[in-house]
Amino acid sequence: MSRLGLLGGTLTALFLFRPSVAASQDKPKVSEEQNVTDLTGLTRKAQSGNVNAEYELGLRYRKGSSLSRDYVQAAKWYTAAAAQGLAAAEFDLGYMYETGKGVPQDYRKAVELYRAAAEQGQATAANNLATMYDRGRGVAKSLRDAIHWYKVSAERGDPTGQCNLASIYFTGAGVRRDYQLAEQWFRAAAERGLPAAQNNLSYMYFTGTGVPQDYSEAAKWTRRAAERGYPLAQTDLGYLYEEGKGVALDYVAAYMWYTLGAVGGDHRAVERLQSLSRLMTRKQVAEGKARADARTRSQEMQTSEDLETEASAVAFVK
Repeated sequence: MSRLGLLGGTLTALFLFRPSVAASQDKPKVSEEQNVTDLTGLTRKAQSGNVNAEYELGLRYRKGSSLSRDYVQAAKWYTAAAAQGLAAAEFDLGYMYETGKGVPQDYRKAVELYRAAAEQGQATAANNLATMYDRGRGVAKSLRDAIHWYKVSAERGDPTGQCNLASIYFTGAGVRRDYQLAEQWFRAAAERGLPAAQNNLSYMYFTGTGVPQDYSEAAKWTRRAAERGYPLAQTDLGYLYEEGKGVALDYVAAYMWYTLGAVGGDHRAVERLQSLSRLMTRKQVAEGKARADARTRSQEMQTSEDLETEASAVAFVK
């Protein structure tokens, strides 16, 4: 039986870049001719100093939407919009300075821009500012300031800030360890659909840490994260199927989820596949592979540049 524990021994802070561009997903589809017309008008407005047009043009250059991706041009238009105090532009430009895309990497500039956006109420900017304090990038390392900005982000509803704050309470890093608050903030982020938070909440139920042990609840939250393509959760869900905890014992399902976890880069899944395959018939293994292939083809993998996650979430299998 696999040992239980934290992967790597600890929960670490997450970093998630989530620009405020969700509305763009709701825009009606237009023809290429309409896109060109819109782009021409948008450029004219941006050149005349319209702050929203400046931001939108920068966004299109960064995403390669209706024109070729060009980080230098994106930074140029974000800079123009940020100069007029637009929080969304300050945030996006801050991320570009942090990562060195389209501009020379400059942590101090990133901090300056994140702070400006956070002080205007941009919740994810508050989270990113917290990570800069957490890591000592562009500012003196300060866990106290990091916790302050994680709280600001969490209270404003950003799921990554909520997950990071939960991690702080879970580990007791710079604060008194408080599993009740950890569960509260992990749940808030999990209910907003953040896979890392869903898997961390699952871990609390799996181990009975701060909540009554409940394998069914653990399976529910792990499944949500796994179905969103989160490799750690896919491996953990495979483990639950292999052990029959919270779900009916099912080696084929376990093999499928382990395979998906392995494809996603979770080394634990590779080890579990090797041991599980010794308990399975060739027919079962073939069926597990077929299911994994089918799910991989249908699953929309999150590869958008707008979502970059750095996470070491708790996991069942070591």
